[in-house]
Amino acid sequence: MSMKDAFMASPGPRNPREAALLWLKGVCMGGADIIPGVSGGTIAFITGIYGQLVDAIRSFDMIMIRRLLKLNFAGALAEVHVRFLLCLLLGILTAIVTMASVMNYMLNTHPVEIWSLFFGLILASIFVVGKEIGSLNAINAGWVFLGAAGSYLLVGMIPVSTPETLPFLFLCGSIAICAMILPGISGAFLLLMLGKYEYVTRTLKNPFLWDNFVVIAVFSTGAIVGIVLFSRVLHFLLHRWHAATVSVLTGFMVGALRKVWPWKEVLETSVIRGKIHVLREQNILPDQFGMEVVMATALVVAGAFIVLGLERLSRGRGV
Repeated sequence: MSMKDAFMASPGPRNPREAALLWLKGVCMGGADIIPGVSGGTIAFITGIYGQLVDAIRSFDMIMIRRLLKLNFAGALAEVHVRFLLCLLLGILTAIVTMASVMNYMLNTHPVEIWSLFFGLILASIFVVGKEIGSLNAINAGWVFLGAAGSYLLVGMIPVSTPETLPFLFLCGSIAICAMILPGISGAFLLLMLGKYEYVTRTLKNPFLWDNFVVIAVFSTGAIVGIVLFSRVLHFLLHRWHAATVSVLTGFMVGALRKVWPWKEVLETSVIRGKIHVLREQNILPDQFGMEVVMATALVVAGAFIVLGLERLSRGRGV
């Protein structure tokens, strides 16, 4: 088998139109990851590629490693969902490169409008994803409640003081990367809550210093191990207890609405590498009914329509 045949044998889009749609979903995921407290996993879920994403990560397995060790590169390439991941990652990188500065500017200058859009996105996605539960009986409703309660408490956490030992950094890498593929939970946000956001990002300024290199290597190893193992757990749960798992994930998004409520009052901040990061805030109601409320409501509706449109495209194209 040639490398070209192996590449085409891997799961992924079947034509340029499907590739463009998958790239667009990657752009949406990357745009979500830029927003603090919003997860790209949420976008993967509402665009119908969550299961494929989990399977693609899971494709990096022992079979692929054994083929690599035997120098069977074509066989290893055929084992990995490289075409799917390539289109998706290109979209994510496109968003990060082109939208990061714009999104940060908009968050600082028009926070109510941006949070309103994401509130609409997540609110509509709850109903879209909730349809996959099937029968919302008492048991599944209980799982939704548990997921919502856990997510609600998690996004309201106050940062804690934690050790700077290598085993704990390994654990932080595992937790942060796993959170990134869970809907409603941001990996960067959890890293901030674990008290390691500044510590880890500071090392990236000079990664070739030995101490910094060790921190990055240990954190990255934890992230790789975490996502490989967690993708297998998610795959098992989604196939063995689909309704219960989707119920919990839907609950995660319900609880995440606390984080994306448009009107907030900042209670505590911290300056990290010259940037102000919000550590604690509370949701409030708008001071008065005016154009800001009208615009926010319109953006909530727009966000909901975006989700419904993406869901219809996903259902129609099967991507």
